[in-house]
Amino acid sequence: MSYSFLPDARYRMPTHFGPSLGPRQGPEGRRYDCRNTPHQVIVRAEFEAPAARLEPFMPPGFSVRRGEIHFTFSYMTEIAWLAGRGYDTFGVSVPARYAGSTDRIDGDLLLVLWENMADPITSGREELGFSKLFCDLPPLRRHEGEIMCEASWDGFRFATLRLAGLGGTPDAAAQASQGLLHYKYIPRTGAPGEADAAYVVLTPAEGGHLRVESQIAARDAFCIFHRATWEELPTLVHIVDALADVPLGRCIRASVTETRGAKDLSDQRILS
Repeated sequence: MSYSFLPDARYRMPTHFGPSLGPRQGPEGRRYDCRNTPHQVIVRAEFEAPAARLEPFMPPGFSVRRGEIHFTFSYMTEIAWLAGRGYDTFGVSVPARYAGSTDRIDGDLLLVLWENMADPITSGREELGFSKLFCDLPPLRRHEGEIMCEASWDGFRFATLRLAGLGGTPDAAAQASQGLLHYKYIPRTGAPGEADAAYVVLTPAEGGHLRVESQIAARDAFCIFHRATWEELPTLVHIVDALADVPLGRCIRASVTETRGAKDLSDQRILS
């Protein structure tokens, strides 16, 4: 006798063993309150960039809201759904506007989010629609008032972010964001160029239990994407080289923030 799917339960492949465990569904279906965990150290830098060079990254219905590109490294520990373990992320986003048939959102389009653990990549891509990929993210380095973050794949370092002159309070963001925007795309099996899912998703900015414990500004920041050959990055070269081709202007703001708490992203919603 074959199995049946339980109503209101979250499933991911393989479905043969019952509902999946993950950030939004623990043992026996319990939720995680995310009040005091995870602990995060967030290294972020925002740069001016020509809007004309960012427009080709915009999916249907999107436009560049400001000529900027943002780089964010996050180092997380004490994650409840991983039984206290942690993982790290490196995201690239652009202030963007989505104008759909009913929704109008001024947010930040997540172009790509690299992570160094498979479990959050799988759950985040399938359940939420985040553009997640794998890479190696070594611990951040602090030395003589500077912070260095790096991303690599199989020994090839493809991105470096360095913050210098740490001290003081960061400036406020230029404009409020309604949240993080995503373009969820799942290809249809056996039909190249066709999609099983292709739609826009929003992570609302509000909600959750995130609280800032400390925040310091950096006087300046420097970000470099290292161009690669196909042999060096056989599945990432088109992404890394495209980002390497974006000319960066002045650093608008850069900071190191320590936080606790979050949300499980169950408020993720499809836009139309």
